Amino acid sequence: MHDSRPAIHNRSAIDNQSAIRSQSTIHNESAIRNPQSAITGIIVGAVALRILSALLALFANLSFPLDRPEQFTVFGYTSKFWDTFARYDSGYFEGIAWSGYQPAAGGRSNIAYFPVYPLLIRYIGRLFGHHHATNYLVGIGISWTCFVLAMVALYYLARLDLDRAQAQLAVLLTAIFPFAFFYGLVYSESTFLLFTVLAFYGFRTRWWILGGVCGAVATATRVPGIMMLPALAWTAWRAAEPTRRDRAIAATGLAIAASGFGAYCFYIYRLTGHPFEWAFTLQRWGYVPGGSPWHAPAHLLSVLLTHPYAYLTQDPMAPYDTLYGITGILFVIAMPFVWRRFGAGYGLFMLLNLLLPLSSGVFEGVGRYCSVLFPCFLWLATIRSSVFSVAIIVVFSMVYTLGLALFTTIHPIF
Repeated sequence: MHDSRPAIHNRSAIDNQSAIRSQSTIHNESAIRNPQSAITGIIVGAVALRILSALLALFANLSFPLDRPEQFTVFGYTSKFWDTFARYDSGYFEGIAWSGYQPAAGGRSNIAYFPVYPLLIRYIGRLFGHHHATNYLVGIGISWTCFVLAMVALYYLARLDLDRAQAQLAVLLTAIFPFAFFYGLVYSESTFLLFTVLAFYGFRTRWWILGGVCGAVATATRVPGIMMLPALAWTAWRAAEPTRRDRAIAATGLAIAASGFGAYCFYIYRLTGHPFEWAFTLQRWGYVPGGSPWHAPAHLLSVLLTHPYAYLTQDPMAPYDTLYGITGILFVIAMPFVWRRFGAGYGLFMLLNLLLPLSSGVFEGVGRYCSVLFPCFLWLATIRSSVFSVAIIVVFSMVYTLGLALFTTIHPIF
């Protein structure tokens, strides 16, 4: 007699597999409907990344010699851990928090640094005592908090265009971008990213006043905030309902967004007699935008293609200019794809924020400028290739570690 037990066993296995697939589908659909699990994962991941990054900086500081003497210390004496948060611009932010803006007629001055971040340090720091170390520690806390909130806000903004997995990937790529280590330092990048993302979210969802207030904070946080205004204007034009009332509220939101920049210019006018003295100060620091934006990238590509080894080994700034320059060039290449995929709002945001640094003829700070250009990371997350996703995560992580080590040991990564 023919034994039917194997057939019964096979049917049972098939039924079990179907049940597992069904349960998995139900679980995934439930997760999509309830974003709480995704948000929790983003928060935990963001905090873990900041802790890991701080530990990597410590090991770099312990393992490699400093390229130049320390400019600033957190506690007034050398600390191998805490001083890794306080390099270059960090001391200027703390100085503004401590003693305010100090213009220098015809010279370099701290008025080149916009006010939101140092003022947050000042007024939150006063809750814990008036000490230099307190200001630095508060600055770290502000940067970390804004970074975590920015990752959550970016996820919600990304979900307007992407599915859940793509939005999570966009957040990850933003967090591990090679120059994203600035988000955890006493620098204003994380504060700027948070309020920039919230401004775009407000304008895209027609929360005009909220978007305007967040835009005002962003434009008073960093110079690139100014470049956000045309992008917000386009976004408002496209998103507003065709009614006089909604367009009026949208215009009000845009005016509020511009008011942050306007308020700082008015303050500088009262302080120095010229509303754009901050821009002249930047020029005296050697940063003069307004030239040909393609000159420096074209020259870099030329030397890298014709005599790369000689360039990298003979020019002391070549390795750093190459890191920043290639980053800027890749973002320029990505810009039309971002424009096509997401529209002119995000495209203008990238275009203007690339034109500003590249037109200066130097690559100083280009990595930091690119780190807040979130539309590029949204676009990268839409590329449906697991091989590409893994490759870019690996490359980002490797260059992140390199950049962090160079910054920590006070190489010219500004």
